[in-house]
Amino acid sequence: MQYKFKAIALIILICVISGASQDSQELEAERSASLKLKGEHPLIALMRSKPSSLRPELVGVHPRVFLTQAEIESLKLKAQSQKDLWQTAMSSVRALKVEPAKPPAEERRAQNEVGIGMAEAAFAYKITGDKKYLQAAKEYMDAAVSYNVWGYSYNKPDVDLAAGHLLYGMGWSYDLLYNDLTPAERDKYRSKLIRQARLMYDFFKPKSGKSYAYSQNHTYIPITGLAIAAYALMGESPEANDWAALSRAIYDRVLATYSEDGYYYEGMEYWIFSTPWLIHYMDAQLHCAGEDLYKATPGLKLAHEYVAHATLPGGEFNFDFGDIYAGPVTRSRKGDDYERERINGHFRTNYNILYHLADRYSNPDAQGVADWLKSKGQVNAEEYWTFIWYNAAIKPTPIERQPRWHYFPDHDVVYWRSSWGDDATAFAFKAGPPEGHATEAKLKAFSDWRLSSGHAHPDAGSFIIWSKGRYLTGDSGYAGVPMTEHHNTVVIGGVGQSREGKGHDAFAGVPYAQLNKIALRDVKMSESGVSLDADLTAAYEPSVGVVNFVRQFEFKAPGEFLITDAIKTDRPQTITSFLHSDSSIVKASNGFDFEGGAKPDLFVEVLEPTLFDSVIGPNYLTAPGPPGSVDKGNREQRGVRLAISTKEPVNEARFKVRLTIRP
Repeated sequence: MQYKFKAIALIILICVISGASQDSQELEAERSASLKLKGEHPLIALMRSKPSSLRPELVGVHPRVFLTQAEIESLKLKAQSQKDLWQTAMSSVRALKVEPAKPPAEERRAQNEVGIGMAEAAFAYKITGDKKYLQAAKEYMDAAVSYNVWGYSYNKPDVDLAAGHLLYGMGWSYDLLYNDLTPAERDKYRSKLIRQARLMYDFFKPKSGKSYAYSQNHTYIPITGLAIAAYALMGESPEANDWAALSRAIYDRVLATYSEDGYYYEGMEYWIFSTPWLIHYMDAQLHCAGEDLYKATPGLKLAHEYVAHATLPGGEFNFDFGDIYAGPVTRSRKGDDYERERINGHFRTNYNILYHLADRYSNPDAQGVADWLKSKGQVNAEEYWTFIWYNAAIKPTPIERQPRWHYFPDHDVVYWRSSWGDDATAFAFKAGPPEGHATEAKLKAFSDWRLSSGHAHPDAGSFIIWSKGRYLTGDSGYAGVPMTEHHNTVVIGGVGQSREGKGHDAFAGVPYAQLNKIALRDVKMSESGVSLDADLTAAYEPSVGVVNFVRQFEFKAPGEFLITDAIKTDRPQTITSFLHSDSSIVKASNGFDFEGGAKPDLFVEVLEPTLFDSVIGPNYLTAPGPPGSVDKGNREQRGVRLAISTKEPVNEARFKVRLTIRP
């Protein structure tokens, strides 16, 4: 036992030391004052002016955060009329199946599950009246009280994601169970909530020169938790009014900087993880303060388009732009990520958010996308919200009647598929700035907004191809140190895009005005094909010497792609174009066979230049490390890759590569 504790201490020490290299940049930005921000912080005026008080009829009433007792009584009737939804919700109450993590509970996401689990059990009790759910909820709440640190003691203790989950879970549970707790129990849970909310508030409160990563989940997940705790404790703690005011002020910026076109820049894994917290805040604000923020967030109205098109045919995987799972490892149905994101073999995607958005926006298309994902066996982290949110009066647009191709103009990403069937051919192409074109103007409008785009990748001009249940070429998944060479795009003189290789955020320090010049032009999409031009010049730092780089991407149905690169540099350099495969690339007499041995496969022909060097080899990357040390993970192979290079350094290069899906 003594050796076990020594080992744990050593692991924590290593994390502290290694975390200094990766998160020091982010933490320094969070703690340091910006010289550009002078005078009173703009959040202070927002705290004074935006609504953050309880509606009069909710003062002194519990429950109130998301539901009143009258609304709970209505849901009891719904449980009788929507029996399938209710049974699904009750079958997944984790507090009846899994003991809460014991302190210090610093395994990855262990405390997150406790936060979600206690609220789930508390809600089940309020609908059923069954004491087993009440007891289970209190066991989870007691576990949370026992955690001296909410989160990781070695990385942003008490103010990060786990703290947000636990504030949400305990605040929501305290509100639901208020009249079922003894005075001593209320005192215990209230005291813990006040302690943790106070720590969160002190960390996020505005100070002269303080900047915020408003569009990043490490900001808005904790703030959602703070808001839930605030509305649960109003009238019992005078500080709760300040917590609610700060949450509303920060969310003013969070929603203003949200995606304009529905595309989510951090990737589909983070859409799944992060979006529920936007919804939970907006719902609590609507229910408690009477303010509807959905109308001011048009990107959420378009979220179903992103989810539908980012989902690969069959519904088991996604187009993996950005930080999403482990690429070929996950697609082979192996690895920790695959197991973690499956519940009894079913992909946990939180598609139930689309049911809620369908209701909020009276959107039958969103209802249809959610129905489609449900039919594929997908599940949700909080199934009881599916029961609450689903509105049977919204008649869905069947997925087969929805468009099969889509262009996200603010992020410059294109998706196309031959059908909504499981055996469809589907592909995507990406060539925009990391957080969308609208961000440049918003950065000027919001001087206190600090970008944190590490979950996006330096991958402008990259593409992914899938056909008949097989991933034929594409991305490498979540990387601790994202590199351009991990994608189907180009490296010049051995150097990739932006400031890759210096940590998890390849875009840190790059002027957004430069990134905003990365763009698609002349996008044409139809049943028979796709054509577009991508200006990738600005994707590379000026020191790389790229004078001009345009990639033309053409597709002709059913399965032929032509990629043409015209590149000019200010000095002779070796230029290399990469293509990736999950499992195999074999050189043939007149080309290269990707994913051969089964059908379909992808045949690659290099039409220009006539003379070139080629290397087939493993695709290595730095996998994500532990929290606080994301760029310190292990070296890991993710599939194989083909590197096509000029024979010698050149000032100008033209690549023309034809890819053909062979059925």
